[in-house]
Amino acid sequence: MNRFWCLFFVASAVLAVVVFSIGPACGWWFPGVAASPLGQQIDDLFYLILAITGVTFIGVHAVLGYILWKFTGKDGKRADFQHGSHTLEVVWSIVPAGVLLFIALYQMDVWAAFRMKSRFDQEALANPIAEVTARQFEWRIRYPAPGKVLQDTPQPDDLYTVNDLHAPAGKPVVIKLRSEDVLHSFFLPHLRVKQDAVPGLVIPVWFEANEPKAYDLVCAELCGWGHYKMRGQLTAQPQADFDAYMQKLKETQFDDGFKEAAGE
Repeated sequence: MNRFWCLFFVASAVLAVVVFSIGPACGWWFPGVAASPLGQQIDDLFYLILAITGVTFIGVHAVLGYILWKFTGKDGKRADFQHGSHTLEVVWSIVPAGVLLFIALYQMDVWAAFRMKSRFDQEALANPIAEVTARQFEWRIRYPAPGKVLQDTPQPDDLYTVNDLHAPAGKPVVIKLRSEDVLHSFFLPHLRVKQDAVPGLVIPVWFEANEPKAYDLVCAELCGWGHYKMRGQLTAQPQADFDAYMQKLKETQFDDGFKEAAGE
């Protein structure tokens, strides 16, 4: 029993390594491979941090296990008390600080690419594809009419959908994000894009879907009792299909139901 905790800490470290090794293959990690160039960079940062913390975790448990095994108390032997080592305390304060500084500097380029408008694709920034307004408990999407530029205020010929965002695939696009009531969070997990929607602010958000397919759009901020219902879909399409969708949406929205008789 004296060495139970030694075996416990060593076994827990081994189990953690095994779980993290098989996790990606079992779907216990990210929700699939990153579906955007930015997402791939974000995943690389996660793996870097995982490697650093993983090596630290294994090393700490190895030392802990060794100490518990070697210096377990024995009958008739009195323990010695030592104040500690000032030098060692300085070292284990400086080294983690240096690691954290390295991570902070290493991720700055990825952070700037996602957050700083000067790093956005300028053509996409000048021609946002839609305005997405979060409200309890849905995503309201406003598109400009085909061939027009999205304005800050609604226009008579704007097009509308709910929980159904469409965008061209294979190139950067920008949306304008708003909130009508409380804090929400626009989250495209497969693209690794997340941005809070803040009441009173209009926030440009850019993303690029690698492949034409459907992706989840969810709210990542607890926004009320119906938060769980706030799920939509991003449909990434080839440019021609996106243009055709917008034209069809226009025809559907402005269809008054009147059909001219043949020959008139």
